[in-house]
Amino acid sequence: MSNTTTTRSNLSSDRRVSTETKASFKTTELIAYVAAVLGVLIASAMVDASDFGAQEAWFYVSLLTIGYMVSRGLAKSGSRDFYDVDTADHDHR
Repeated sequence: MSNTTTTRSNLSSDRRVSTETKASFKTTELIAYVAAVLGVLIASAMVDASDFGAQEAWFYVSLLTIGYMVSRGLAKSGSRDFYDVDTADHDHR
């Protein structure tokens, strides 16, 4: 009877590693954030300053920024983005 037991290291030289999350430019959160910021700034520029001026617009942009940062922080705290690394090219001590 032959020994048919093999390990992953015998099958390939890749290893599975992860970052906390995928890059921010790959998320729909960034697209939604940019669209909302543009919408607020365009609306501010198009209406009368007495209705919705620059001060209010930048206040809302600040709130959107805080919301985006909290959203990214929550995403980073609970997920991983896995990818393969060729261990023949990297020292992993």
